[in-house]
Amino acid sequence: MLRFFLIFLSVQAVLFGVEMLNSVQAAVVQPWTGLVAKASAAVVHFFDPTVISYGRVLQSAQTGFGVSIEPGCNGVEATIVLVAAMLAFPSSWKMKLWGIGLGFVAVQAVNLLRVVSLFFLGQWNFKVFEFAHLYMWQALIMLDVLIVWLLWMRYVARREKAAPAADPASPAAA
Repeated sequence: MLRFFLIFLSVQAVLFGVEMLNSVQAAVVQPWTGLVAKASAAVVHFFDPTVISYGRVLQSAQTGFGVSIEPGCNGVEATIVLVAAMLAFPSSWKMKLWGIGLGFVAVQAVNLLRVVSLFFLGQWNFKVFEFAHLYMWQALIMLDVLIVWLLWMRYVARREKAAPAADPASPAAA
């Protein structure tokens, strides 16, 4: 348990440190945030064809209300926590990479739902928007990370139990 905790914290420290570098922000995080805004606009467009996106902003051309997807709201930080947990857990690299790939998709899908719902909530009632943004969605994104990680751990544990490593002392291993 101590090993897991130390690796988990170390990987987070490294990944958050890398994420904060100006070059990584410019080359990865900001373009990703723009993609999140465009994807959110594509979803919102089904319900509100007046929606526009530019940079990291999603805005209604009709009402003028908009949301700006700021650091912490683009799913990057939640993904870093998930990646750190998966890398810290003892499993094969194949399982880790598989889990990180699917986990990334799950976190980003929930984050897309988050941005879209906040866009509509903000137009309907700003107090509800503030509550949902500051409290509800913060918890739900981390709950998503926890659930994805727990499901992945359960899958990994079942796979490893079903296919135990060969015992080097057994005759079949030779």
